[in-house]
Amino acid sequence: MKMAYHNPVLLQESVDGLNIKEDGVYVDVTFGGGGHSREILSRLGKNGKLIAFDQDKDALLNTIDDSRFTLINENFRYVKRFLRFHGVKSVDGILADFGVSSHQFDVADRGFSTRFEANLDMRMNQQDVLSAYNVVNEYDEVKLRKVFWEYGELRQAPVLARTIASERKAEEIKTSEQLKQVLKKYLPPRHENKILAQIFQAIRIEVNQEIEVLKEFLTQTPELLNKGGRLSCISYHSLEDRLVKRFMRSGLFEGEPEKDVFGNIDVPLKKIGKLIVPTQDEIKLNNRARSAKLRIAERL
Repeated sequence: MKMAYHNPVLLQESVDGLNIKEDGVYVDVTFGGGGHSREILSRLGKNGKLIAFDQDKDALLNTIDDSRFTLINENFRYVKRFLRFHGVKSVDGILADFGVSSHQFDVADRGFSTRFEANLDMRMNQQDVLSAYNVVNEYDEVKLRKVFWEYGELRQAPVLARTIASERKAEEIKTSEQLKQVLKKYLPPRHENKILAQIFQAIRIEVNQEIEVLKEFLTQTPELLNKGGRLSCISYHSLEDRLVKRFMRSGLFEGEPEKDVFGNIDVPLKKIGKLIVPTQDEIKLNNRARSAKLRIAERL
């Protein structure tokens, strides 16, 4: 049985960015509902090949019955390792649609959404040990503050962390509703949804090591891409987009690349086109698209 997934974000634009060759080899590292993968396959000839990754076992139910397609149930931080295991050393294009799938948000018991009462979970890979429960109940105040500050960009990080550390002494915080009640005094009605979204985002990023995974993935792409191969990345918050933008520009996540004696820099990728964002029409059809940013680069 297939799982219900929403329309893929920036579908045509992100696949257009791959500049697909009919007999090329491509990778979709965030398979989800398979929307981007199906579009890539529609542009491939009989000798083309597509390999997709998804660590969430729910996504396996959406697999595509096509001899040109392979779905790997693994985190895309291991993309090079598993491509080589499948006999693929280089590819012509890689597509990544970061963040949480609509399905994960919409299934209440996964714990990703602020809309539902659910156990604190938020694991993209349901086999992982670390969950939102562990972060909220076991991280010390200093570590919690760092999570809220760095991953939620919350000015209230110190007081949020202090409150959680204090309140959980009396009773474990097991559900999303309990967490909301513990922090209620810091959630003014006008800004409640925005602040809650930032809190949940911070915990989710920590649970799934999303920033570390993104960096590990990006650093592997220049070696995997053939010359002229494309990298097409969709991000949903500033932390992701900043890393993608910097890596595509310089091959680094911070600082500037070294110059040779002639003042030239050696960078692995070149930016293709400008930043692409969804149209208002797409946002009306799919609210998840509202914060999406697409960047495309090519292997030099």
